[in-house]
Amino acid sequence: MFETSSEKPAPVRVVTEAIKEYLDRLGPIWIEGEISELNERSGGMAFMRLRDTSADMSLSVMCYKTVLASVAPLPANARVVIYAKPSWFTKNGSLTMSAKEIRQVGVGELLARLEALKEKLAAEGVFSSERKVALPKLPRKVGLICGRNTDAEKDVVENARRRWPSVEFEIREVTVQGAAAVVEVSAALAELEANPDVEVIIITRGGGSFEDLLPFSDESLIRLASECATPIVSAIGHEKDSPLLDYVADYRASTPTDAAKRVVPDIAQEISDIEKIRDRMFRTLQSTLEVERNLISQLRNRPVMKDPSVMVTTRRDEVKALRDRSIRGFSSLLEIEKKELKGVQAHLRSLSPQSTMDRGYSVVQLEDGSIVRDASKVKSGNQLRIRVAKGETTATVNTRE
Repeated sequence: MFETSSEKPAPVRVVTEAIKEYLDRLGPIWIEGEISELNERSGGMAFMRLRDTSADMSLSVMCYKTVLASVAPLPANARVVIYAKPSWFTKNGSLTMSAKEIRQVGVGELLARLEALKEKLAAEGVFSSERKVALPKLPRKVGLICGRNTDAEKDVVENARRRWPSVEFEIREVTVQGAAAVVEVSAALAELEANPDVEVIIITRGGGSFEDLLPFSDESLIRLASECATPIVSAIGHEKDSPLLDYVADYRASTPTDAAKRVVPDIAQEISDIEKIRDRMFRTLQSTLEVERNLISQLRNRPVMKDPSVMVTTRRDEVKALRDRSIRGFSSLLEIEKKELKGVQAHLRSLSPQSTMDRGYSVVQLEDGSIVRDASKVKSGNQLRIRVAKGETTATVNTRE
């Protein structure tokens, strides 16, 4: 390479020839993309625009008509693999890929790739049911990603508003097929996910060929959808169509109309359910009141409720009978105890020293208070204390025989 500066700039021809020299050293490579433009000119040359399948990028490709004839006729937006070498045109400074071979990617090969991608994502748990989020009962606002002026958009909006007239939509119209579809759908999904008012997102297309639905099986879009916290409803195609977005979505609707029915409730059905619940509550309340009325009526018809004084009279008689029985029982017990007490009293009296002395006996004590039981213990001159039934006296022993 050469060195340049503001004082010594390189001429355009030097720069463009240097680019050409560098690119000429590069060998041919295999490139995959979609043919968005095809122009066959006179002179045996054909020019086309090859777009990336996931990003909004493209390359200019030229080839001989004989090379193009090997895959003719090509359908619109055909996915191809080309073997080309970069060519730099120094006159206008443009880069063009010179194709030496073109191969159309078959449906079988695409199916095999999708199946391999499906198994890969399933192994990572991207399609796991644990990642699914329940749809809200009545979302404040519904995000809708759809094509521009498509029947799918009308089906979703009209059916949803027919079921719930006040439902609000945040609509993002995008390209739903071709190279730009993945970029625009991903951008719209990220924008609606960031909107706090959007509580559910519907991605719809309305069916199409296998190639038309390929953007909704793009790995980058699938991974973005799996990371969304907002519930996603996939309504890409009809019952037979099943792109990978259906597996990662929180709910897979068979059609756009089915998506509208799943997202919002039917106001007529809700009103009918409310009426049924209200009628059931009214009947339950009436039944409960009737049971309570009957219970109160039964209570009022009881004799005790007709004449409440019966309760007092009955209890008064019971109390009087218990009192009388208590008095009789206590009196009988008292008499028995009195007789027993008299017997004990008589017994005690018979054993009392006083009774003995009343019969003429006396108690003789020495001066020290000891009782005289043996006459031989008494000596002359001893002072004796003699206690009789009534009173006491003293005596002195003069002689002892």
